[in-house]
Amino acid sequence: MGSLAAFAMLARTTLSRGIIAQRLSKNVTLYTNEVESPASCQAQTSEDNKTLMLMLPWLGSRPEAVAKYCDIYFRTGFDVLVAETEVMEFLWPRWGLDHGKQLLELLQSERFASRPLLVHAFSIGGYTFAQLMVHVSRDTQTYQSFTKRIKGQIYDSLVVGSLDNMARGLGKTLFPRWEMLVRKGSLMYFGMFKHQTVDCFNASINTFWNTPITAPALFFFCENDMMSDHQVVEDLIDYWQLRGIDVTGKKWEESIHAGHLKRHPQEYLTTLDMFLHKHHIASLRAKM
Repeated sequence: MGSLAAFAMLARTTLSRGIIAQRLSKNVTLYTNEVESPASCQAQTSEDNKTLMLMLPWLGSRPEAVAKYCDIYFRTGFDVLVAETEVMEFLWPRWGLDHGKQLLELLQSERFASRPLLVHAFSIGGYTFAQLMVHVSRDTQTYQSFTKRIKGQIYDSLVVGSLDNMARGLGKTLFPRWEMLVRKGSLMYFGMFKHQTVDCFNASINTFWNTPITAPALFFFCENDMMSDHQVVEDLIDYWQLRGIDVTGKKWEESIHAGHLKRHPQEYLTTLDMFLHKHHIASLRAKM
C-alpha cells in the first residue's frame, strides 16, 4: 500500500477518537492526541513537556498494524510521530543518511525542540534510527540537548547479524514469493557497490553499538527470527550494559518478526508497561 493511502487509512481510524493526523512530509505523519490522558500517567501540563513518541515502523508495515502500536501510546496521552522507511533508503545508505538528517532536524525544530522523546523502532526502523545516530555522533556537543530529551528507546525485532540476514529480510518483506531470487540479487548488489552499501552499513552498525544515546533501552526479540540474530542482540545488550546503559531484554523461543505483540500480547504489554513504569515515562496499567 502506498504511503499516502496508508496515511489516509490510519487518519480515518484515529480521527473519530480525538486523534488529529497531520502529514508533515511524504513519509512522516504527526498524530496529535487531544484526548485527556489517564490520571495515572505522568502530568502533561503543556504542549512543551508532553511526551512525543517517535515510531519507526518495519518495511511494508500495514496501517492497521501500525495503528495497534500507536493506540498503546495514545492511551498514555502521548502524541505519536510516525516516520516510515523506504526500501531505497536502505539499499542506498546515503539516502538513508539524508532521511536520518531530515528527521533529526525535524525533532530539533522549534515545534518539537523542548519535548521529551520516546523511541520505538521495529525491524529496519532501527536502521533508520542508527542513521540518525550517525549525525549525532559526528557532533555530540551540538546534539547534547537532543540526546538528553530521549527518555527511553525500544527496539522490536532489530535487523542484526550477517549481510545474508539483511538480504533475506528484503525478500521476505517485499517479495515473499520471490524471496530466494531477491536474496541472491541483493547480495550481488551489495557486492558490486560495497563501498556505497556494505561499508556504510558497517559504519552505522558501529555507531549503533557505540551509541551516543544512553537512555534506558528495551529489546524484544526471539530465537527463531531469521532476520534478527538473537545471539547478536544478546551480545549488544551485554555490551550496552557494560557501557552503563540500563537495558531490558525480552526474548521468546518462538515468535514472529515484528509480530511479537500479535503472538504474545499479554507478555509484550506487561514487559512494555514495566519498562515505562520503571523509568517514570508512563503507565499502561490503567488500560490493561
